[in-house]
Amino acid sequence: MTRLALVMIARDEAAAIARALQSARPHVERMIVLDTGSTDATPAIAAGLGAEVSHFAWTDDFAAARNAALALSDAAWNLVLDADEWVESGAAGALSAEALPAAGGDVLGIVRRDSALDASGAAGRAQCWIPRVLPRGARYEGRIHEQPVGPWRERRLPLVLGHDGFLPEALARKGGRNEALLMQALQATPQDAYLWFHLAKEHQARGRPAQAAACFAEALRLAPADAPWRHGLVVRALTGLKSAGRLDEALQLADAEVARWSDSPDFYFAVGDLYLECAAQCPDRALADFLPVVEAAWKRCLEIGERPDLDGAVAGRGGRLAAQNLAAFYETLGQPDRAAPYKAMAEG
Repeated sequence: MTRLALVMIARDEAAAIARALQSARPHVERMIVLDTGSTDATPAIAAGLGAEVSHFAWTDDFAAARNAALALSDAAWNLVLDADEWVESGAAGALSAEALPAAGGDVLGIVRRDSALDASGAAGRAQCWIPRVLPRGARYEGRIHEQPVGPWRERRLPLVLGHDGFLPEALARKGGRNEALLMQALQATPQDAYLWFHLAKEHQARGRPAQAAACFAEALRLAPADAPWRHGLVVRALTGLKSAGRLDEALQLADAEVARWSDSPDFYFAVGDLYLECAAQCPDRALADFLPVVEAAWKRCLEIGERPDLDGAVAGRGGRLAAQNLAAFYETLGQPDRAAPYKAMAEG
């Protein structure tokens, strides 16, 4: 019996799939790729790298495809990757026989995925924690943004995946499909806050601030206070409401959530941006009411430092990106001496 297998679904991923398979191959005993209708060389590339390639008729249901792929595996553990992801670090410990014994277990492995937000890296990397190491018997539910279900104990593993599926060209290629599937899923389960959150992000990525804000508001209304993705929702919603001009709602959200996220640089980074926009919209109140909060919020980011353990965090907001903002803030106020140390911090 196989101890650990890679399980992947893919379609038209000829440009990326080799990177994913090559990153996983040293750590797994089998590589299983279920092709869902490629018209490019994806199946041939996967087979050439040693993957076992099968085919599946796409049914507009990611869970159905994932489950069909898992059904091909006899492994005690399955590492689930997408073609636009790759094993970046931590595999030696996280995927070892000591961590994942051949006898199996009841643990659902939660790993960190670092997503590039722009090609240069200037915008930082979005960090989220997702279930990607599944014990035998785990299956998925959900037409899109599917999740594994079962009586599993979740455990964070020191495995980091890279991901470039959020770059503009990748979003443009798959955005229409994702939006359509989200709408179908919401028709069936309109009270699903997680789906509203993802629909908001789809609108946000495509420059539709009004639609994004409406979806963020609905996600916030429906989301439980202890949702594991609430941090990302709140931070993204602050930005989304600000971009749509719904400043009063954004300020209310910041006040309501500040106690919960007092140690989140991402929260304070978004608060600084929000109050800066308020200053621009109400210049008569800027010096007295808004700019001091901007300054304090970005300084708080640096006091906290980076928090990659928070779902939805963006690398740099507890360091370089906050320092850049403070340097620009002081330079705009005509205070180059105060800007200088932050500029050096950002460049260092």
